[in-house]
Amino acid sequence: MFSFRKSKDIITLFHKASSPASVRVATVLKQASANSTEHATEDQASDHSAQTTPHRDEFELNVTEDLPTTDQLQTILEYVGKNNIPTVIQGASSETEAMRLFKKSAEAFQRPITVDWNNGKVVVGADESKILKMLNQPS
Repeated sequence: MFSFRKSKDIITLFHKASSPASVRVATVLKQASANSTEHATEDQASDHSAQTTPHRDEFELNVTEDLPTTDQLQTILEYVGKNNIPTVIQGASSETEAMRLFKKSAEAFQRPITVDWNNGKVVVGADESKILKMLNQPS
């Protein structure tokens, strides 16, 4: 009789406004977020299959220039795995070293970083195909 709606997934972009790559990622994410909320009616003249059959449910997009909290960074490092820690924190080869470098210098944190918190996925950098893959294939 009553059904509970699943809450929206949360996707965070750790953004750097002065970075052209980060601006591109923000644009891609904002467009994907808008597309996930648009629904076309079937009697419209053109093809709206992208809106009527979205690949992903609506998600909440959080674009922030703030650095992650230490808990968020710990989670991001877990999501990317040991081999990819240097892509998140420049010069780090372990979680312990990453945390130390992060506390020492915020510039060690490599932006843009896109995090799908609900599905445990991270894309470091501006690879549009990886971002779209992450968005279109939730777990």
